[in-house]
Amino acid sequence: MSLYSQRGVSAQKEEVHAAIQKLDQGLYQHAFCKMYPDFIGGNSDFVNIMHADGAGTKSILAYLYWKETGDISVWKGIAQDAVAMNLDDLLCVGVYDNLLFSSTIDRNKSVIPGDVLEQVINGTQAFFDELKTYGVNIQYLGGETADVGDVVRTIAVNGTMMARWPKNKLVTNDKIRPGNVIVGFASSGVAAYENAYNSGIGSNGLTSARHDILAKHYAKNHPETFEPSLNNEVVYIGKHLMTDAVSPDRLTGSKTPSGDRDSRLTIDDARINIGQLLLSPTRTYAPLMRVLLENYFDKIDGVIHCSGGGQTKCMKYLPQPLKIIKDNLFEAPEIFKLIQQSSGSDNREMYQVFNMGHRLEIFTDETTAIKMIADAKHLHIEAQIVGRTEGSDKKELHLKVRDEWIVY
Repeated sequence: MSLYSQRGVSAQKEEVHAAIQKLDQGLYQHAFCKMYPDFIGGNSDFVNIMHADGAGTKSILAYLYWKETGDISVWKGIAQDAVAMNLDDLLCVGVYDNLLFSSTIDRNKSVIPGDVLEQVINGTQAFFDELKTYGVNIQYLGGETADVGDVVRTIAVNGTMMARWPKNKLVTNDKIRPGNVIVGFASSGVAAYENAYNSGIGSNGLTSARHDILAKHYAKNHPETFEPSLNNEVVYIGKHLMTDAVSPDRLTGSKTPSGDRDSRLTIDDARINIGQLLLSPTRTYAPLMRVLLENYFDKIDGVIHCSGGGQTKCMKYLPQPLKIIKDNLFEAPEIFKLIQQSSGSDNREMYQVFNMGHRLEIFTDETTAIKMIADAKHLHIEAQIVGRTEGSDKKELHLKVRDEWIVY
């Protein structure tokens, strides 16, 4: 049994999928998000989309970092995580503007004070204000904040995002076919709309990352941060503290398009630490996807957000039996190397749990792919053709990781 499973977490969410299999699957079976007829406006040319997600156990990392350093600003990143995990799923079906967002925050008041709530709530609005400058408009509708200490050990930050969108501007993945190339867009680096290095971790696999990298120090001093019934052998089994330094020279994707180190990386070695890598706010691809959807909509056959399920996520949304070959993947960013070194996990598990370097992929043709890569470069996001699709009599995925082939 994998360490991930021993900690009570499932990368593939098998039991969740089994529980919802009898529910209405929506209008487009292979689309990344469920879509339904326009109940709000009653227009048959539109759909309604509602999506719920959150920062997951990343909020526990924020809690630890805040407790250890006193830096309360890390909670703003958790606000961004909860938004981006919703927004970037909706980007995959073509939605990038005129969205509504409602937050759901459950806290244990005995350990999470009002100052933290203020950081999360105001951080959410600040993120929306930033996105608006890139033409992505999201209206914050408030939400529910509950004190439920008997249910939550620290804090859970989640949200729901809703949109009404025209059918003729949807990406349903039904067009994915043999002969597509797959463009991957890096999850790490410093995008034009980011002010610090992003490790690429996103908001998936953080239970593993936290326990595999961090030391027993945290189990002893913060027992409120883990399930007490867990076997001690899987709890905080790493060797690092959150404040342990990481040299900037080890951070991939931290260069400008010209190849020079990004001028925003002006902090010294001692200030780039393990905690900052683990807590890098989830990158949203919304500013980029607005450009790509407006310029190349008719050439986009499918879009996948490599979130839960990592590099295997694409298999779930194929409209037909296909062989996906990813043989030109990004070099894994430093955070994933640290996780693998600490946990001893093999590549098969790592690529099934984490994005490992790119969190967004688009299925298109080679000519369009080259144009998309250039557009991403303008926003300081690395992009490359990571793979392709071929005909097959079954759904299969072949990953090449250095000299190793992994087949799912």
